[in-house]
Amino acid sequence: MTIVTGLLGFAGLTFYGIEVVRVLFLIFADLLIVALISKTFFSDTKEVKLQRVKK
Repeated sequence: MTIVTGLLGFAGLTFYGIEVVRVLFLIFADLLIVALISKTFFSDTKEVKLQRVKK
């Protein structure tokens, strides 16, 4: 999503709503950076075992 919105938003295209596409690019880019940083810092967590919940 980051690449697609970046290409659309900053390729020099002019159409109604281009500012929305640029804002979406910034949001997706921020989410990508946060995901990559969290993956590097919290990648050594142990696997979580699934447990059935008793009703």
